Amino acid sequence: MKGFMTLVASAAGVHALVNRGDSCCFHLTASGGASGPVGQLSDGQNRIGDNSLSPAEFCIDSNGAITDGNGRGCILTPPTTQFQCDVGATPTPGFSVGSNGQLEFAGSANFVACETGDNGGLNIYSTLSNALSQCKTINLMADSCSGSQSPPPTPQPNNGCGPILSSGNFEFPHLIIPIDSSSPDTAFGTSFNGTVSSTISSIFNFDIPQSDSGKTCSLVFLFPNKADLQTSSFSFSGDGKIDVAKLASVATSQTNFNNAPSVAEDLGDITISPGNSFVISTFSCPAGQAISFEMKNAGSTDLDFFQDFNPAP
Repeated sequence: MKGFMTLVASAAGVHALVNRGDSCCFHLTASGGASGPVGQLSDGQNRIGDNSLSPAEFCIDSNGAITDGNGRGCILTPPTTQFQCDVGATPTPGFSVGSNGQLEFAGSANFVACETGDNGGLNIYSTLSNALSQCKTINLMADSCSGSQSPPPTPQPNNGCGPILSSGNFEFPHLIIPIDSSSPDTAFGTSFNGTVSSTISSIFNFDIPQSDSGKTCSLVFLFPNKADLQTSSFSFSGDGKIDVAKLASVATSQTNFNNAPSVAEDLGDITISPGNSFVISTFSCPAGQAISFEMKNAGSTDLDFFQDFNPAP
């Protein structure tokens, strides 16, 4: 369910767009904290610093979706946003090659390269998260396709589900942690699902880039109809009442019900149902910080959804 809990950063101005009818192909070279050509493992993982790998070829289309030289869709895998290309995957839209040749995602040219622990190579991520270590900020330079810009991805269906996030940056949750009052000392660790039940609530971490300084952020809750989803799904029953709160500190993989961060601000109750969306809160972007929100039951809601990265139609 793409962008089920989404932070949107907005400011004046939009990116210039150049629409291309055909895809344009290029190679990538990293600079900054790590440097060198981007190669590719046989399974489609993109790597820097592994001298055994030949430079990989990528192609970008008019939607900002990238495929590799083997026709695999390039995605940002949950929950760590690793940039890799998988057989049969629908490529993540929203990439672009700026006029200076830098690869961007959702308007940002900053990527992260992190140690893999094997062969001395570095994996590539769009965002730094708590699950990663020994990371360096990098830029990725394309050797062609300059000016092939495309709009940031729209993380919702165009069926009246809610706000159209067609300009500015957005952040999906980079860590989802379930906590359960019936097992208060159990740390369940990272989850790909958001869950709300009579005993379980979910904490969502968002990492806000420094580039969002001076902007306004909105916490947006999107709930498409199941029929409008491409590869995700959900189960839902009950009255749909949930409560959302901003927490005083961020969750980690060791967070459980008993040691969960305290509530800094209760953002109120909403009643959810498929085919709708809500702007829960609007506030000054805490640039360069990580923040957490908790979603819990406020009635008889029972919800479990897979936090997918493919767009709904």
